[in-house]
Amino acid sequence: MHTIIGVMGSGRPLLPEAAAVARKLGALIAAQGWVLLTGGRASGVMDACSRGAKDAGGLVIGVLPDADTTRASSAIDIAICTGLGDARNVVNVLSSTVVVALPGGAGTLSEVALALSAGKPVIALGWDPGVAARTVGRIIDVETPEAAVSAARKLIAERIR
Repeated sequence: MHTIIGVMGSGRPLLPEAAAVARKLGALIAAQGWVLLTGGRASGVMDACSRGAKDAGGLVIGVLPDADTTRASSAIDIAICTGLGDARNVVNVLSSTVVVALPGGAGTLSEVALALSAGKPVIALGWDPGVAARTVGRIIDVETPEAAVSAARKLIAERIR
């Protein structure tokens, strides 16, 4: 069975620094041999992270809210067309071993809440440092893609024991 790391975040166009963080995270996930899962669209964190993983030779799954692939990132290998709109967030979260959440809006926050409700660990990358302190559940604040991958590695090792 493959380890699937779900990366959630803004679907809006990213500033260059935020895009670089998402691309780096995708590349680091691929370097671990993990499968990357995103919301699959050709925008924001979904696209940047998928491109980073794809460029590093990783496998990328996109769980699309649409019934077709017209808005899908060209960097995904497996497109899952749900036709569920934002309800596909449940599929994203439940299919992930660990969820890494980059800053985003209401959709990202819903994925964090769903992950916590399902007992999935959440790694908050680049959020306000107080997010973990104000959250009930397993959430870890980190500041870099490297720290996010390190935290995921530890969480996965704990789960295997």
